[in-house]
Amino acid sequence: MPMLELTHVEASYGRSQALFGIELQVEDGSVVTLLGRNGMGKTTTIRTIVGLLAAQAGTITFRGRTISGLRPHQIGRLGIALVPEGRQIFPTLSVRENLVATAANRARREAPWTLERVNGLFPRLQERADQLGGSLSGGEQQMLAIGRALMTNPHLLILDEATEGLAPLIRREIYDCLAGLKAEGESILIIDKNIGELSRIADRHVIIEKGETRWSGSHADFMADPDLRHRYLGV
Repeated sequence: MPMLELTHVEASYGRSQALFGIELQVEDGSVVTLLGRNGMGKTTTIRTIVGLLAAQAGTITFRGRTISGLRPHQIGRLGIALVPEGRQIFPTLSVRENLVATAANRARREAPWTLERVNGLFPRLQERADQLGGSLSGGEQQMLAIGRALMTNPHLLILDEATEGLAPLIRREIYDCLAGLKAEGESILIIDKNIGELSRIADRHVIIEKGETRWSGSHADFMADPDLRHRYLGV
């Protein structure tokens, strides 16, 4: 049974339907990417998974439990953590306060994510522990957003636009950390436009166009079909 599974999921913003039957699976310990051009429904899919937008049809199951209809805080407590587009850290809290604000180990992991462990993953956060979140650079805020999500000790980490607007060196640093998380067995669902960096960590890809799943498959199959990438991802 997949850790996360979406079956025929539909969702709307008011009277405007945005999703028309999304199919998606994330296996335990795998990294799955959600790909597609801008405005095709990737972020809407994420919002529906975490309960920020109600699914109007279909089912969403997480670790064998139907989560369609649950509120965002209930879904979070079940073990899904979101690193949202735009980071959305707490600008008036210090870096340390941002990290401990939502810390929990509801899964009772033997080696949970702690402040010390997150600081080891992102040493810059330790250097800036007393700075306000709003004073950090964009790359540092993204590290903080990832660290904050990890502090909830999730079963599934979701990243929406993981490195959007970041400098190449910072982008590489973020992906080095994500590669480390994958090596530790973290399950990750990620949206990003940097196919080269995604290729370092992805097990499977799901392509969305106009609110529908158009293709899903292994990373090897994805890379072996340049026409597929041009058709759905080319500008």
